[in-house]
Amino acid sequence: MNVIGGDMLDAARAMPDHLRDALWRIESARAGTMEAQAAFVCGMGGSAIGGDLAIAALSDRLTKPMFVARGYELPSWAPAGSAVLCSSYSGNTEETLAGYAAAEALGAQRLVATTGGELAELARRDGVPVIGLPAGLQPRAAAGYMFCVAAELAALALAGPRIHTEIDAAASHLGEAFAAAEERAREIATELGDAIPVIHGSDLTAPVAYRWKTQINEDAKVPAYSAVLPEADHNEIEGWSGSEGRFAAIFLGDRDQHPRERKRFELTAKAIAPYAATVINVETEGETRTDRILHSVVLGDLVAIELANARGVDPLAVEVLEGFKKEMGRPDAA
Repeated sequence: MNVIGGDMLDAARAMPDHLRDALWRIESARAGTMEAQAAFVCGMGGSAIGGDLAIAALSDRLTKPMFVARGYELPSWAPAGSAVLCSSYSGNTEETLAGYAAAEALGAQRLVATTGGELAELARRDGVPVIGLPAGLQPRAAAGYMFCVAAELAALALAGPRIHTEIDAAASHLGEAFAAAEERAREIATELGDAIPVIHGSDLTAPVAYRWKTQINEDAKVPAYSAVLPEADHNEIEGWSGSEGRFAAIFLGDRDQHPRERKRFELTAKAIAPYAATVINVETEGETRTDRILHSVVLGDLVAIELANARGVDPLAVEVLEGFKKEMGRPDAA
């Protein structure tokens, strides 16, 4: 692999270490139980995706509502005393800072995950527990950390079980499977070529499909989209008839998906194949839901890096994004 920006590849390879380090940092923070009616993860971008992935990993083991709040406010119906994780890698994300203030106004029990910045300062001022994250990563490369802290939120809120053992086992599997994942990513990227990817998921793989989309956006600097089945079969499927071969479909299947969803994957792929540049099927790997999610995330990260290398662009740099943040007056936000 001829890597232009090695840091993103290094981060993908280091995912097992990130997961284990995250568990250590969580234990070191000694955050107390925050029993609540509902749990919320406030964050944006790479700091929010961990919440989506944790919710999918926990699935029907959740006994209370758990949501990701992307934006400046919590939902109007959020119960007083909710457990709220404010997650911002830089500590300066304006939406998350607004969410932190909104949580205070709600009388929520708060937890913070960050490398520092204004969010850390506010949390320390207010006596809010802080799970400190290591500096030096692109926020999207800290997905392993954000997954672990979001999963911990569920445990602290008594909304779900603590899954440290699952995470540690998944870390071991990722290390063993990395070389094979690199090879599979190379195959997928080659088959995609210059086509615009549309990544399909359902249940477990729905947030993974979104993660693949955003990684391709940021690393390869090309448009990419995600879709969720069965919803896409009620609208989006028709749009393929006018796609003129410009788009490629990827289907992220999982062994535990509903049998009717599995059938929909097969029939949707068949229906759009005549209009797509290519159709690629990918199956999750691993024993637990946590294992399968994290393996699929790493595979998607590697696909994005391969596409960046094929285009001759640096997967690390995000010049358009950085320019936009300056226009917004928040150049230090991430």
